[in-house]
Amino acid sequence: MSASNFSKIPASITDLKPIQGLEPGFMRANQVLIALSPSGDTLALLGTRANFAAVDAAEQKLGLSVVLVPCPDADLSEAILAVYGNVDESFAVKASDEGESGMDVDDDLSVLKQLAEDAPVVKFVQTQLGRALSSGASDLHFEVSKESFRVRARIDGLLVEQERAARSMYMPTISHLKIRAHMNIAERRLPQDGRAKFELHGRMVDLRVSTIPTVYGESMVIRLLEQGPGTLDIDHLGLDARGLSLINGAIAQPHGMVLVTGPTGSGKTTTLYAALKRLNVSSRKIITVEDPVEYQIEGVNQIQVKSAIGLNFPSALRSIVRQDPDVILIGEIRDTETAHIAIQSALTGHLVLSTLHTNDSFSAFHRLMDMDVEGYLIASSVVMVVAQRLVRLICTHCKEQVLPATSDVVLLKQLSPSVSRVDHLWHGKGCAECGHSGFRGRAGVYEFLPVTNAIKEVILARGSAEAIRRVALAEGVTTMTAHGIDMVLSGKTTLEELLRVTRQDLS
Repeated sequence: MSASNFSKIPASITDLKPIQGLEPGFMRANQVLIALSPSGDTLALLGTRANFAAVDAAEQKLGLSVVLVPCPDADLSEAILAVYGNVDESFAVKASDEGESGMDVDDDLSVLKQLAEDAPVVKFVQTQLGRALSSGASDLHFEVSKESFRVRARIDGLLVEQERAARSMYMPTISHLKIRAHMNIAERRLPQDGRAKFELHGRMVDLRVSTIPTVYGESMVIRLLEQGPGTLDIDHLGLDARGLSLINGAIAQPHGMVLVTGPTGSGKTTTLYAALKRLNVSSRKIITVEDPVEYQIEGVNQIQVKSAIGLNFPSALRSIVRQDPDVILIGEIRDTETAHIAIQSALTGHLVLSTLHTNDSFSAFHRLMDMDVEGYLIASSVVMVVAQRLVRLICTHCKEQVLPATSDVVLLKQLSPSVSRVDHLWHGKGCAECGHSGFRGRAGVYEFLPVTNAIKEVILARGSAEAIRRVALAEGVTTMTAHGIDMVLSGKTTLEELLRVTRQDLS
């Protein structure tokens, strides 16, 4: 391309012809118009702030021979609109395509910001968020590879591909979301976190945005946290009458510790927040220490852990106890120091709510012992342990009865001796309402373990988790497996789904 070879702008802009594969958003962002003249020459009309690297990229990528033509800024936008209109498609020429064009417009933050706010990008983001919210997704994943850019949504615990877009949409999309979440779009080498809000048809959703650097660019995950009527209500957790009575009784205690256990994604935080909402009255002071703060609750003092400045769980908890709280929520007990402060708080007149990563309720006590907490302190402080998982529910729109396989009946009887006969089970055959998965929505499978005098004796004797389990079963505790089987036999979920989420317990 020779900068000295200039032609005149055609007398009528409408004489110019668009070139397939170029988008108006790309050209507006770079202050250029690339089009064919009536004589067949490829012209590049340049504004005063034109990005010459973008013209180079178009020339090399599309195999064009471009003639440069200066153009007043006032006429450029009109010219782009007249020739290309407002076509709402993905960018065919990237802002950055390292290794192909040799340019790196991604490093030009002003251009990147313009691309991020261009109409196709905004619409793409709004569409993906809207689809995720409509399908009940909990998370939205934006991932880039060498050749493509895909969007996946976690629906009822499983990832489902939602969109596969041109790789050229990747940087503008990620940048747009980072701008909305008040993140640094120039930083791509380190993980970042941010927050934003999204509204669709009157539904307000908090977006918790997280990025990590990968080989081909940043991977972004957005946690969708909807705020609305019934959200975080303990009566909407799907508990039966006995479960409601047990958890309400535990959180009604003036002091002590209530622990919720389970792996990541098992609904522990939702259960704790629901308990907080029930406890949140003007006569109580509630303080939380979380990493991160997922839901913001009016009337609750919530602390976001920031390890980079020394605000971790132990340091925050040491300050909290001087703030005269009635209820303390600790996002997770991860280390010895946090465990000791939590136990001491429970013993000195505070109700403490927290989580642990254990497979079942019976293992929670030994997890605390592994953190060097003495058995007598555990027995004196822990009021109840709740273990839980989330199972997908059979879609009510396509639910149908099926004859059980012989192997299923045998397994059900092995897992629950109380099962004597199984005439039929249920499954979802798949329909438009459930995305042809056969499932729609999730519910908790729970295991409530009150710390009775008999359980305390086993803890003081440093008995095994199996010993605690035997005593608990003798006292009438219903295991997660037994609760899950009840849900299978009543047609709420399938045996396969129960085995999927409780496989560690059934091994």
